[in-house]
Amino acid sequence: MARLPYADLSRPDTKPLVDRIVAERGSVLHLYQMLLHSPDIAQGWLAHLTGIRQKSSLSGDLRELVIMRVAILNNAPYEADQHAPIALKEGVTQAQLDALPDWESSDLFDARTRAVLAYTDAMTCHVQVPDDVFEEVRGHFDDKPLVEVTATIATYNMVSRFLEALQVHSHDER
Repeated sequence: MARLPYADLSRPDTKPLVDRIVAERGSVLHLYQMLLHSPDIAQGWLAHLTGIRQKSSLSGDLRELVIMRVAILNNAPYEADQHAPIALKEGVTQAQLDALPDWESSDLFDARTRAVLAYTDAMTCHVQVPDDVFEEVRGHFDDKPLVEVTATIATYNMVSRFLEALQVHSHDER
């Protein structure tokens, strides 16, 4: 159970944002139900995540592999629960999802994806990225997509840390 109660979605000060979230996302997920305790933060978060997920030039499968790897490394089950179906829709195979915890010993990932996963691991586990890891990922991307993959990794680390600090989980009752 979450450490805080979920926000009241019927409050007049949150109604316009709740309507926008429903229009953009289909429903108000637990993440946003928690964020709506602070409508200004929720609004900024929504805009930021919309940019990361919908306005980036990264392919959907690569983006979702990054998100799933961050969820695994941070032991963030809500994040993984939310993104596994999206990953499959974006072309990630179930075999790749199953291999992701031990991706280094798998032959299911091409060189570019392996470079991104190593970069994800370094950013998530150590914050500072060794030069060899950066140079490997740099060899696969121009500046714009490199900034986008970096921002995606950083963003989903933020998401998992928020979720886990407040113990937001898929099985929670509203």
